[in-house]
Amino acid sequence: MATTVVLVHGIRTSATMWRAQVIHLEQRGVEAVALDLPGHGTRRGEPFTLDEAFRTINDAVRAAAETGPVLLVGHSLGGLLTTQYAGAVVAPPIAAYIGASCTALPRGIPLVAYRAAVGTFNSLPGHGEWLGERVLDRTLPSETRWDFGAGGYAFESQDTALRALGALDLMAAVSRIRVPTWFVNGQWDQLRVSEKLFQTLLPNAELIVVPHTTHLVTAMAPRVFNAVLDLALATIESTDVDETDAVA
Repeated sequence: MATTVVLVHGIRTSATMWRAQVIHLEQRGVEAVALDLPGHGTRRGEPFTLDEAFRTINDAVRAAAETGPVLLVGHSLGGLLTTQYAGAVVAPPIAAYIGASCTALPRGIPLVAYRAAVGTFNSLPGHGEWLGERVLDRTLPSETRWDFGAGGYAFESQDTALRALGALDLMAAVSRIRVPTWFVNGQWDQLRVSEKLFQTLLPNAELIVVPHTTHLVTAMAPRVFNAVLDLALATIESTDVDETDAVA
């Protein structure tokens, strides 16, 4: 059975951030489902809630699982949510998991400080979009430069989403994940802070740190990230073959 890849975007952006990955997967003949979380992309104007975010992820995963294995992939906000989802008490129907730029615990002083920084940024003229675009101009390659903003920026949902993350229990969730897992961080990613803890909680997970990249590792090094997707897909395929041989 063919594997489907479900991709969950980061905060403020949308499904468009995965364009390079979707093209790569389509060229391989692999189906990709890049979804929009509530309050983002095609769903801007909707309120962001954890319940609706998890419902969105679960609906996409379970629909894909009807036709074959599912590789779940999340970045930043999407990575934190999918980590919690992958480690649910009742295990979801996924065959493997990739969490990018999400090895942090969104709580306490760091979360408060990040919310304050976002609030300051949003208080600038035009929500500081001009400054964000300048940073993207200087850090992203031309092939992915416009992908993060192509679906619009969900400025109005940022603080609500960040505040909601405080309800997650990622330490418990990470320790419950039972599928092949990869955590992918940029060398200069601010959310690397708890990667050692995540490795301790889930010793079988692989940690991949991509040199000379930041939090936007999927767009700064799309070929490297696509190679991780290929590795996960090969692992799923190998597992399927092994299970078929065991049954035979």
